[in-house]
Order: sequence, then C-alpha cells, then structure tokens
Amino acid sequence: MNSSNSNLHSTLPEEATLDERDGRYLRKAIVWSHAARRRGNRPFGSVIVSAAGEVLAEAANSNTETGDCTAHAEMNALRALAGRGLTRDELAGATIYASGEPCVMCAGAIFWSNIGRVVFGIDAERLRVFRGERQDQRDAELSCRDVFRASPHPIECIGPALLDEASAAHDGAWAS
Repeated sequence: MNSSNSNLHSTLPEEATLDERDGRYLRKAIVWSHAARRRGNRPFGSVIVSAAGEVLAEAANSNTETGDCTAHAEMNALRALAGRGLTRDELAGATIYASGEPCVMCAGAIFWSNIGRVVFGIDAERLRVFRGERQDQRDAELSCRDVFRASPHPIECIGPALLDEASAAHDGAWAS
C-alpha cells in the first residue's frame, strides 16, 4: 500500500452500528449488489422501505446492461416508486438502504424524492481504494452528507455500516 493509501485509511469514517431492522434491510441491498455484479454491472444495490417496514422498491445497478449511465441502484429503486401514489409525507418517513454511499447524482435524487433517511454500507472513500486511479472509474469527490446538509428538509444519514459485508462484492470488481 502506498503512503497516500496509508493516510487515507487513517482518516476513513468509522463504521456505524445498526439496529436489527436497519441491518436486515441493508443486507438486502448488499444482496442486490452481488446480483448486479453477477449480471456484469458495478456492484451496487438499494432497497426503499416505508416507515411501517414495507419494502417499497428494490433494485440493482444496471448501467452496464442498459448503457444508461444514470442506472445506479438508488436511481433504479427511486424510478420503481413512480406511479405508486406515495405522498411526500410517506416518502419523508421512508428509508433508502444503499450498499454503497450514494453518489452526488443519487443523493440529489434522494433529496428530490423527499426520502428522509439513508443507511449505506461502504463509504465513498473506501470505494475509491477499490476503484483505483483509472480515469473512467473516478467519481465526484463530494459526500452524500454534503448534499443532504444543503437540503431544506432533514435527511438522516447513517453509514458506513456492515463494511465487511458491503465491501465483499467489490473485491476484484474494479480491475483495470
């Protein structure tokens, strides 16, 4: 590991502890991340759950399959909500579980959807270690928390969590 990676690891966010419910649904998102990888996509999954515990939508990343650069797991799950007739109040009580920290695009979509809570697995800093330095695998280095802090309505954000489980789908997935 080079010195920049050593410095990175010393500043990585600490792993959050989840209750049983959050752990169960985040693990479902992680299962979707493995499904995405098996289908040749980047390994990300997402699950949206109502305040009452009803799974409203589940999705995997599909941008390799579809050629759609916006087909991230969170975006696909949010699109699956369309036409369901959910109110903004119902969505404010929902939680989106993401196997990886939502990118800037997905964080913006979460904001616009009015979902009030986010729980994620592997954080963006650790994902950058998996992705390496290839230009085609770089991301906008802005945390989802930065996007959520700019929101006029509260968006609770918990993560990183279940790091070993959330990282497993990324082992070898970002090879050059």
